[in-house]
Amino acid sequence: MPARSIRYMLSGMARPPAPTSKKSYITPEGAKALRDELDQLWTRERPRVTQEVADAAAQGDRSENAEYIYGKRRLREIDRRVRFLSKRLDALTVVSEAPSDDSRVFFGAWVTLEDEEGDQVTYRIVGPDESNAERGWISMEAPVAKALMGKRDGDDVLVRRPKGDITFSIVGIRYREER
Repeated sequence: MPARSIRYMLSGMARPPAPTSKKSYITPEGAKALRDELDQLWTRERPRVTQEVADAAAQGDRSENAEYIYGKRRLREIDRRVRFLSKRLDALTVVSEAPSDDSRVFFGAWVTLEDEEGDQVTYRIVGPDESNAERGWISMEAPVAKALMGKRDGDDVLVRRPKGDITFSIVGIRYREER
C-alpha cells in the first residue's frame, strides 16, 4: 500500500481521489464543500489547535506532554490537508452549466435507472472529490457512470461488475435538483 494512502488512513481524513491524467471536474456544490472545509480548517480549527499547543508548551517539559505532542501532530495533519485542498481546488474545473443536449447523460446529471426487476435508483454523476454513496452521488470514474455517459433516456445500459453484469434502462435524466 502506498505511503500516501497509509498517511490518510492514519490521519482519519478522507482518502484523496486517485490522481488522473484527465481533466478533473467538480459541481458547484462540491467546490463549495471543499472551499468550506478549507476555510473551516484555516480560520477556525488551525488557530484553535495552535492556541492549545501554545498552552501545552507553557506547561513545561514538552517531551512527555501528551497535549503538546498530539497538538503538534494535529497541526501537521491540518497543514497537510490545507495544502491538498488548496492545490486540488486550483486544479479542478467547476461545471455549473447543463450541457447543450440535456437529453443525454453527461457530468452533473441525475440519472434514474430501472433494473431487470423493475426497481428504480437515481444517481448523480459527479467528480471523484465529491462522490457520496449515501446521497447517490457516484464518481464519473465509476463503472456505472462510465457506462451511462452519452446515453439517452430509454437506452439500455450494460454495467460490468465484479459480482456479475447487470442491465439498466434509463428512465429519466435531469440536470436540476428536484426540491
